[in-house]
Amino acid sequence: MDVTPTKLPEVLILAPRRFGDARGFFSETWNAARMAEAGLDLDFVQDNHSFSVETGTLRGLHYQAPPRAQGKLVRCGRGALWDVAVDFRRNSPRFGQWVGVDLSFENGCQLWIPPGFLHGFVTRVPETEICYKCTDLYDAGTEGAVAWDDPDLAIDWGVSAPVLSDKDRAAPRLAQVESPFLEEVSA
Repeated sequence: MDVTPTKLPEVLILAPRRFGDARGFFSETWNAARMAEAGLDLDFVQDNHSFSVETGTLRGLHYQAPPRAQGKLVRCGRGALWDVAVDFRRNSPRFGQWVGVDLSFENGCQLWIPPGFLHGFVTRVPETEICYKCTDLYDAGTEGAVAWDDPDLAIDWGVSAPVLSDKDRAAPRLAQVESPFLEEVSA
């Protein structure tokens, strides 16, 4: 598996190898031992599967605050999406910076989004499935959101009128939210 940092070095693109023949392919999407060798020593406790019917369905920007902060390993099971991570650690020199990565069934890539980052995605084609592993369990009492269209973030989602949930439509701007995350400082 190839592991490539993005412009936000904590956010990583993982490209598992695919072994194909006339029947299709096989791909190992997670192997704890191989990931630990690559510096990703992660414990996943929950798998999620999201299905979006329409092109332009946008979900995000979401986070889950400590003590239930979640890291996510995201991949596309069917279709195509544009996955976005935003640095939400208030003392980070990259606070408010974002990166977007195309994930699709065809490219087989995955995106590692560590705790402390906002996460969102928009579907590029109809009937898109998103599968992701989480490092902590869902906890409604610690979830939060930031407006997907915040002009201070200036994320180009590639869609002007996305399909949104009521929660995402009402999310506050970044400047209205006090981030519960700090960048970890090593001694």
